[in-house]
Amino acid sequence: MSDRALRGTRLGAQSFEDERGVEMAPRTQISYECSQGHDFTLVFAHDAEIPTLWECPRCGAEGMRQDGGVVEDKNVKPARTHWDMLRERRSIPELEDILTERLELLRSGEIGPVHLHRPRRSAKRSA
Repeated sequence: MSDRALRGTRLGAQSFEDERGVEMAPRTQISYECSQGHDFTLVFAHDAEIPTLWECPRCGAEGMRQDGGVVEDKNVKPARTHWDMLRERRSIPELEDILTERLELLRSGEIGPVHLHRPRRSAKRSA
């Protein structure tokens, strides 16, 4: 077990790196106020796109920038459904043909789970 021990430091020890000679990136402090009256300040990179709304760290309500930032409405694209993507590749007549073909295979017992198969009709019984 002693082979695996870290030597020279202990767990939780401070880093040996220092910040001398390190130039910090330019930053901007932006103040927000939420609907509950909580004020909070966030630090952003100087060239970052600063959001108008931010979630309050105390209560979770939306906070508005105090420097008069304007709320921008974003153009939201409607979500593409599976049906939309399918319709891009197939026409309605093609889909009806595929459905009919697959239902025939399912009913004949060639595909699908056994409990969905129709029982096979036996030949006419002789009397």
